[in-house]
Parts: sequence; structure tokens; C-alpha cells
Amino acid sequence: MTTQVLKAVPAPAKLNLFLHVVGRRADGYHLLQSVFTFIDLYDYLDFTLRTDGVIERVGESLTGLAPEHDLIIKAARLLQATTGVHYGASIRCQKNIPAGAGLGGGSSDAATTLIALNKLWNTGLTRAQLMQLGLRLGADVPVFIFGESAFAEGVGEQLQAVTLPNLYYLVVKPQAFVPTPVIFSDQGLTRNQTPVIITDFTGSLMQPDCEYHDSVPLFGVNNLEPIACQFEPEINTLFQLLRKAKLHARMTGSGSSFFVPFLDKETACRQSGYLCGIVLHERLLVQQPQQWVVSGLNVHPLYNWLNEFGD
Repeated sequence: MTTQVLKAVPAPAKLNLFLHVVGRRADGYHLLQSVFTFIDLYDYLDFTLRTDGVIERVGESLTGLAPEHDLIIKAARLLQATTGVHYGASIRCQKNIPAGAGLGGGSSDAATTLIALNKLWNTGLTRAQLMQLGLRLGADVPVFIFGESAFAEGVGEQLQAVTLPNLYYLVVKPQAFVPTPVIFSDQGLTRNQTPVIITDFTGSLMQPDCEYHDSVPLFGVNNLEPIACQFEPEINTLFQLLRKAKLHARMTGSGSSFFVPFLDKETACRQSGYLCGIVLHERLLVQQPQQWVVSGLNVHPLYNWLNEFGD
């Protein structure tokens, strides 16, 4: 008997521990190197089977976003069209991952939709097949289907699994953000960062730095970070506050969130409170940034949903 409902299916946020722009293809797409990991900040999606073929999103959606531009709906329709399945679905999303944050919420929602509907509709696609579909929706979608912390190359779709130490992250998001296309089109963007290999990263892992309040030093850089700071003074101000607090901070993706890694949750929470105090005292930001203390995840919570169909 076909399952009728999948409730509270998680879609985790991601971090880019570094992000190097190492070139540009003839078609304009940038060549990247990065390490992705997941964190336990989740959107949750409900999927209810429909037998009439209709795909709809119910409940709150992003303001002004037409269904054809909603990645959740696009993912569902792509899977339906690719497999020829006659089922549909009603989909509800509880959004907890903010937009414009560099945390991959939209891509994660799309990946969870592909994984969940593959199960609900019993379409039986493999992980590799779903990753190929995901790439048609966005460069970050495949890593959520790949399902492990990963060293990424190409436009982000060439993935090798890496195992990270158990880390906690302080994630901080200001109100301001810069659209990703604006950052990638900026003439000042570094596009020739020296390429690295996976052992350059794995060999750097990872000891706390007492000089920097026990935050863990970070490998490499994020080439998008200075461009975002240049466009939005609020992003730059937050970055400078993090540096003043002597924390190893880096922007994730195209921002506007920053993260600071720690080896233990207690230190991360303490530094979160300390940062709140600095913001209140300095009064350099219009309002307090959003903050989360989260755990790193080496494995996506839906990883085994695809193992039952094989790889």
C-alpha cells in the first residue's frame, strides 16, 4: 500500500567552510571549490499524496513568489515530468532557514522535495539520478542529495565525501543581504584563486585557538565575502564586530550570514551572548542580528531514504 503522508520531513541548512572561485567557464558559470557541511537548523516539509496529478503548495509561501518560481514546486514538477508518474502532492513548508542568508534553504527544500516524493510516489530513482535532476534546479541542490559533508568542485556538483570533526557553530545573520548575481557579476570578484586539493583541507583540521576565544581556525577564504561587505555596510560592520570579538568568522555562500566554529557547545553559547552584548554596547547595527548555536552534521538526516533504492 502506498504511503499517503510524509510529515515533518527535514531540510537542513548548509555552510560553506571555504569558497574559492578558481575560474570561469565559457558559458559564464563560475568554477568553484568549497567544502559543504550541514547544520541542525531545519525547514520542515509535509507531503500529502494526491491521485489527481495536481502539485500544490499549501500554507505560507514566500511573499510574491509565483508557483513557477518556487523551488519546491519546480522540484516536484521536474520529478513528475521525468518519471511520468501520475500522482501529485500537496506540500506544506515550515520555514526556519532565513532567505538571503547563504544557508541554502531554498536548495535544501528542493532536495528534500525530490527525496521525499521519490519515496512517496515510489519512483525509485537512485541518488545519482536525483542529483542530476537537482543540478537542473540549482548548483547547491546536488550536495543535499549527495547527503554527506563534501569537497565540491566544478560549479558545485563534483563532490567527494569528507568527514569533519564534531563541531558547533555560532551562525549570525544581519538584516541586509546582497543578491547572489550582483556579487558574481562584480568586476572586483577574485576569479583566479589558486586551486587546492582535498588533502590541503583535510590536513588542516582543526584545533581551537586560545588567542581567538577558542574558536577554530578556518581553512582558505570565501572570495565572495569582501564583495558582500563592500556592497552592504551592515554586513561589513557585523564582520568587523566579529573580528573585534576575536572570533574566527567567515561568511557562508554569498551571505549574508557569518559562522564561527567551536569544539564545544558551551563555548559557542558563551560567545553568542558576548556578541549580543557587543552589539548592544556599540550600537553600530540598527537591530540585533539573528543568531543560532547549531551542531554540524556530517550526514544528511534523509541519507538512508535513498539507500533503499540503491546508489
